[in-house]
Amino acid sequence: MDPENTLHLELKDGRVTIELKPDLAPVHVARIKELVREGYYDGLLFHRVIDGFMAQTGCPDGTGMGGSGKKLQAEFSDASHTKGVCSMARAMDPHSADSQFFICLDDAPHLNGQYTVWGEVTDGMEHVDAIKKGGGGNGAVSDPDEIVKLTVAADE
Repeated sequence: MDPENTLHLELKDGRVTIELKPDLAPVHVARIKELVREGYYDGLLFHRVIDGFMAQTGCPDGTGMGGSGKKLQAEFSDASHTKGVCSMARAMDPHSADSQFFICLDDAPHLNGQYTVWGEVTDGMEHVDAIKKGGGGNGAVSDPDEIVKLTVAADE
């Protein structure tokens, strides 16, 4: 484990370890670490969670419409969207990723090559699986779970 490229995601049910992938997405990894170190993600909601698909967070408004204000150029790779993979959410524009990201709750091959993969859960996936799911087609969650704290392991 490289502490500088490892995140600890504290959820209500326990700790999740995420291995960052700077070889796949160096700009995204650097920006995520910058936001984590500012405490940006602490307390943010998992506003969109679709059972068997993904759990999305990173919106400061909790609506899915907000961000940190810094759009990133896509860093698409041949990495597969498999269970536990962390990838950037975006609008229709491939270069519109900001602070929102999702964790795959199952394999999602239809996302491959279209979203920037920046990390992967290496421990605690059962805690991600326990995040409260949304209803309806869009996965909006009423009374959603939140990120208790997100830290870079090297800073602990």
